[in-house]
Amino acid sequence: MKKLKRMGAMTLALVMALSALSGCGQKSPGASSNPAGSGSGDSSQITPMDLSKITDPYLAVSGLAGDEVVARVGDGEITASQYLYWLNREIGNYLSLFGGQMNTLPWDSEMAEGLTFGQSMGEEALDVASYYCVMKKAAQDAGIAPDPGVAATVDQQYADLVVQAGANEERVIHALWAQMLTKNLLTSLNEHSDLFTQLVNRDREENGEPTDAEVMAYLEEIGTYRAKHILLATIDLATREPLDDEAIAQKKAAADDLLVQLRGAEDPIALFDQLMNQYSEDTGLETNPDGYTTQKGEMVAPFEQAALALKDGEISDVVESDFGYHIILRLPINPDGFRDECAAARLRDSLIQERERLGVEKTAAYDKLDVGTFWNNMLSLQTAVQMEAVG
Repeated sequence: MKKLKRMGAMTLALVMALSALSGCGQKSPGASSNPAGSGSGDSSQITPMDLSKITDPYLAVSGLAGDEVVARVGDGEITASQYLYWLNREIGNYLSLFGGQMNTLPWDSEMAEGLTFGQSMGEEALDVASYYCVMKKAAQDAGIAPDPGVAATVDQQYADLVVQAGANEERVIHALWAQMLTKNLLTSLNEHSDLFTQLVNRDREENGEPTDAEVMAYLEEIGTYRAKHILLATIDLATREPLDDEAIAQKKAAADDLLVQLRGAEDPIALFDQLMNQYSEDTGLETNPDGYTTQKGEMVAPFEQAALALKDGEISDVVESDFGYHIILRLPINPDGFRDECAAARLRDSLIQERERLGVEKTAAYDKLDVGTFWNNMLSLQTAVQMEAVG
């Protein structure tokens, strides 16, 4: 579900291109702040491509022309340009889990369902590309066209980018290539985002707003919950070094005392806030005074397990984690704050069901692509773009 949420929340891709252009030459591919530009190995070991000889960036990195069809969903077609954009993003997302720092990627290692790592990356990218293919067809069937303002906005931002590049449009084109983008694909991607919004609005008009029960079921499915806590740290939160045994014992005694006060209070929730503001050492308290809205897997395990075991309004016992001693208050969720998100999820589910009904048919061109070779070529392309910017 988290991946599907990402599908429907596409941001303006030009922002990434702008970041790539302004950051060119500052970092090697292995230390890029842009996940799609993160790579493996030292940039000194990467042979840069000759940008002057490239007319089709997709052909240069994959051996497939950008307009070559790699898959079909019903009567919709997925081109190599669309697929390779998402493949670049998927590999970048994987690398971001490791801070962009990996010496090698296990392209030929066997993963789940008998796929190699490279094939798995390819399937992930195809999932996203086929989803947007179905979405575009659904919009066409509904008579929905992209807002002309989307293309106009991209045109203006592109023009601004050319100005930033010193009126050197070629540098902008190359910066887009480093993201597996062209201006036309950039426009199309942002139009997809607009189409999705229009389809969501149409679905809400036809099927009504998601009910409170639907919203809460959706939040339970994706593991969203709210909680606040009192933290008495047993580590130095700046250095992560543990405190000495005596200090840790004092923190435990203090936590036990706070819990006794809460258990004996006439209004434990009101007292919780008072004690939290007075004693909690959570460095995030100032920016999250009303607690945390989070999902399963985002908090340390002892905190998460204790919070999920509580009902709304219940207070936990003292819970120990690597950070210290927590006392947790489970908070209710107002469904109004998640109705838009639930409506988007409802549409995504229907589009995915339609994709499953139609099926995804790969072409011979898809089978020609070697993902590891593609990525090595991407690093060569990105290195060349960075060198051009520096030069």
